Amino acid sequence: MEFLSFRQAEDIGYITLENPREFNTLSLPLMQEFDQLLQEIAIKREVKVIIIEGSQKAFSAGHSLREIETRTENEVLALFQVCQQLMKRIREIPQIVISKVEGVAVAAGCQLVAASDLAVASEGARFAVPGINSGLFCSTPAVFLSRNIGRKKAAELLFTGNLMSAEEAKAEGLVNKVVPVEKLDDATDQLARDITKQSLNIIELGKRQFYQQLNMEDFQALNYATEVIALNTKHPDAVEGINAFLEKRTPEWNDKPKQEIK
Repeated sequence: MEFLSFRQAEDIGYITLENPREFNTLSLPLMQEFDQLLQEIAIKREVKVIIIEGSQKAFSAGHSLREIETRTENEVLALFQVCQQLMKRIREIPQIVISKVEGVAVAAGCQLVAASDLAVASEGARFAVPGINSGLFCSTPAVFLSRNIGRKKAAELLFTGNLMSAEEAKAEGLVNKVVPVEKLDDATDQLARDITKQSLNIIELGKRQFYQQLNMEDFQALNYATEVIALNTKHPDAVEGINAFLEKRTPEWNDKPKQEIK
């Protein structure tokens, strides 16, 4: 890969954006590499958590305005559709995705944080959707941003283009934890390990159920959740987990890789 690197430590996979000279902009080739890598990770099922990381100065500066400026309207549409597919892939893969943010996460970089399942930031991290400053309203980042934080705050960020501190991002619900930069790696890894002790099969089931029910009416959501949990009780990993609890032992999950990529 040219714009990404990937490493694996036991049940955790680390995707690093490797374009620091351009502040890790989400260029078309980077997004295509990213989407392909996520597909492979999802199929292999060798990790349970994916941590996305950038550089010290920038998690990601979003889309490249130079790349947008040189393309036709249809070509720009195709570029944003690739980004749309990438965000959809993050939502649909079985693994939990954690953004580890140091430096700035702006525009589509902020969208990437908002689309991730969880996020941890250093105290010096900053977030913004500043497209309006260049006459380009951050329409696509607005989707996930407004589903993470309150409507009034989202509107403030979108229409002012102002930066938001890490502590404010935590208070508003965009990130889960804010830690000193020297503790960022450890704090993110610990959050990941808290998840990797679970069955990947049940993580996958739970991730799908969680997002499906969010936009349903209360009792429609409860009806859907009731059906899901009833089926869940007879899943082999649920049977094992319940027996392990009753027998006071650690469960042995049946979540080994199911398919190898050729």
